[in-house]
Amino acid sequence: MAPSDFKEKSHCMNSFKDKLPPMGTLGPLIALVLACVFFASQSDRFLSTQNFSLILAQVMVVGVIAIGQTLIILTAGIDLSCGMVMALGGIVMTKFAADYGLSTPVAMACGLAVTTLFGYLNGVLVTRIKLPPFIVTLGTLNIAFAITQLYSGSQTVTDIPAGMNWLGSTFTFGGATVSYGVVMMLGLYVFTWFALRETAAGRHVYAVGNSPEATRLTGIPTEKVLLWVYVLAGLCYGLAAMLGVARTGAGDPNAGQTENLDAITAVVLGGTSLFGGRGVVLGTLVGALIVGVFRNGLTLMGVSSVYQILVTGILVILAVATDQLSRKGAR
Repeated sequence: MAPSDFKEKSHCMNSFKDKLPPMGTLGPLIALVLACVFFASQSDRFLSTQNFSLILAQVMVVGVIAIGQTLIILTAGIDLSCGMVMALGGIVMTKFAADYGLSTPVAMACGLAVTTLFGYLNGVLVTRIKLPPFIVTLGTLNIAFAITQLYSGSQTVTDIPAGMNWLGSTFTFGGATVSYGVVMMLGLYVFTWFALRETAAGRHVYAVGNSPEATRLTGIPTEKVLLWVYVLAGLCYGLAAMLGVARTGAGDPNAGQTENLDAITAVVLGGTSLFGGRGVVLGTLVGALIVGVFRNGLTLMGVSSVYQILVTGILVILAVATDQLSRKGAR
């Protein structure tokens, strides 16, 4: 082969590689397909439209929490309080409606205000007092848990208005039963993806995650960006609380026990780096689906829920290890 032909062939190969999606985006999708193939071989019920509808309904709460978690992890932070803050928001919504007779929109707005306030508190402690996000959110996790248990008396709130169940209502689409909550989750993902990709504020989030000091020197208010990220994450947890209440028809003070790990797992499996500055929020949706598929598939196989949690823990360790190795390889 002549040198010119070799160079031309090499150039074509490089051009082809450049057109392929990055492995951080393609990898989670491949993992999701492989998981579906495996569980389909283990259970005849897995590929039914009814089962896929169930998976979507099961992941919608974690999926919305994971949007907020993605925003924070993109800035090289982490939020351990997300599940408990979501549970508190659900209790506030349902208690305000059941005990004080507030209308559904007002009660939901109160719940959203509480979760957003927790996001603001996390943001202030991280940006103004310069505390590590891990420590801050570990503290607010316990605060939110205590307030939830004390305010609810550790009792589930079941006497809620019918309007709070609306997002759990379903319609038929292509033979599958889909809830309005799932549509809301997908809409939030598309909106967040667009905002991060196409707006200056979204690009600032990535810049802060890559290098806060370099970003500050370019004139971008890094503390303000971080504060808004935590506030928006708190709002996402409130929206997740709305979905949780709609799905179960009650305010559960014990909700959010596994959502912390599930949300972080979804974000990391989706290709977002725990070290910040890299990731796509649509990958988080794929990550949430991977978690949902694993839990659903293992349930169909008759595997205990304890082992499902074990598998989730192994998945997040493998995903973080892969992220670490890819960073070392890029240096």
